[in-house]
Amino acid sequence: MNRPGVLFVGNFLSGQTGHRQYCEELTDQLDGRGWQTLRTSSRLGRFDRMIDMLKTAWTARDRYDVAHIDVFSGLAFVWSEMVCAELARLDKPYVLTLHGGNLPAFARKWPKRTRRLFDSAAAVTSPSRYLVEQLEEVAPTTVVIPNAVDIFKYPFRHRTKASPRLIWIRAFHEVYNPILAIDVLSIVRKKHPDATLTMVGADKDGSLVRAHVRARELRLGSSLRIVPGIPKNEVPSYLEAGDIFLNTTNIDNTPVSVLEAMACGLCVVTTNVGGIPYLVTHEENGLLVSPRDPAQMAAAINRVVDDSMLATHLSQTARLLATKCDWAPVLARWELLLREVSHHA
Repeated sequence: MNRPGVLFVGNFLSGQTGHRQYCEELTDQLDGRGWQTLRTSSRLGRFDRMIDMLKTAWTARDRYDVAHIDVFSGLAFVWSEMVCAELARLDKPYVLTLHGGNLPAFARKWPKRTRRLFDSAAAVTSPSRYLVEQLEEVAPTTVVIPNAVDIFKYPFRHRTKASPRLIWIRAFHEVYNPILAIDVLSIVRKKHPDATLTMVGADKDGSLVRAHVRARELRLGSSLRIVPGIPKNEVPSYLEAGDIFLNTTNIDNTPVSVLEAMACGLCVVTTNVGGIPYLVTHEENGLLVSPRDPAQMAAAINRVVDDSMLATHLSQTARLLATKCDWAPVLARWELLLREVSHHA
């Protein structure tokens, strides 16, 4: 079947940072299906990355039929605007995918600006109902295409009893609040002295150094292990070693890391911010707690450790949810959308 060429505009930085964005997963999946994809940009510097995006959109204009652009808030919104303006001049249709729990606040601050960008797209997608509802006034036709995981790469182990082996996988950045996980471990160890925490992630803003300092202040010693980033294919083995997954973020949408933990059958304890309650149902496939509250999160962890029936239920239902987010049905939706946009151009 004839497939249009697709230019993907986003942060393809895993080769330099070890942190893999969802757009990289999507392009890999499409490549595996025989699509011709172009990617920009892998440049580390923000200015260099923006220039590379604009340059690629122009110089490769004969090699793609449709473009896909990731849209975030803040400064990242600027390069989305600039790339879309260039694509419009080239008469290239494009699809926008909305990301980030902070995008609704940005849209409220800049309603005309965001509406103008969203109206210019052939289609707008979001990985969660949260952004659809929050951005209804500026993006009323947004379509939900959920984040996905390759379910077969995440072996399931049913946690019929959860030990206090905690795992945290995210970038070390203030918005993800890694210090909260360390404070939580200190509290949990008062009831469960054998509790351990493994934290995995690349440093983004100096939070990794602050995490080490906090661990020394709390004298956590060998109970805390910090791993500064791993290849994507090693994530399942790290998840396998834990029983309870912590998501401590202050702002979020639909994190793939939580889906990965669910796929492996870990019991998820997460803050209830942004789009998280649209993914995690309290006491059904995870436990929701208030952000920035170490005592509440520690209490939730103790519940899971002390109640084997709860752990059994959370583990099983988490896996069931993850299977519904497998790449097979999600990728089919992406293929259909990209073909439709290309054909209607």
